[in-house]
Amino acid sequence: MPDIANSRILILATDGYEDSELLEPRKRLLAAGAEVVLAAPGTKEIKGDKGALIRPDAMVDDMDEADFDALLLPGGVASPDRLRMNDAVVDLVRAFDDAGKPIGAICHGPWLLVEADIVQGRTVTGWPSIRTDLANAGGDVVDEEAVTDENLVTSRKPEDIPAFTDAFIRLVETVEVEAEEPA
Repeated sequence: MPDIANSRILILATDGYEDSELLEPRKRLLAAGAEVVLAAPGTKEIKGDKGALIRPDAMVDDMDEADFDALLLPGGVASPDRLRMNDAVVDLVRAFDDAGKPIGAICHGPWLLVEADIVQGRTVTGWPSIRTDLANAGGDVVDEEAVTDENLVTSRKPEDIPAFTDAFIRLVETVEVEAEEPA
């Protein structure tokens, strides 16, 4: 169980992310001592839905789940919608889940969980307009500010960011991930 200060967290986003859902959890994770890597499909600066600009640290295609302790998926309508059409992103989300590593998804971010086919049988939440998608993917959808089920924590909206980030940090610090066998 890693302490958040000794954790490597991957954030996936592209143009159209919800500014606060990327920037606020990222700021808290960095302040807690975590190493945070923001990956996007390209290397150019990405723009949030309210105008915030941030330069990715890396490209999605260069990312490997084995290099990180947890994954964070911010919302906004456009970013998750674009990312769910990217096979490398979907494969990466699935790899984190297959490894049992913590995944946090807020607002429209859970669309990526649907696309990775990892919602079935789990209790989840998200922005109201994607709840039908979550239910159709086999999720037990609830309306709560932060919902943790196994290695997933999901949340609904920007107002839930404090509860979401707290739940994500707790998950990172408590989820037991099986050590990989040496090659």
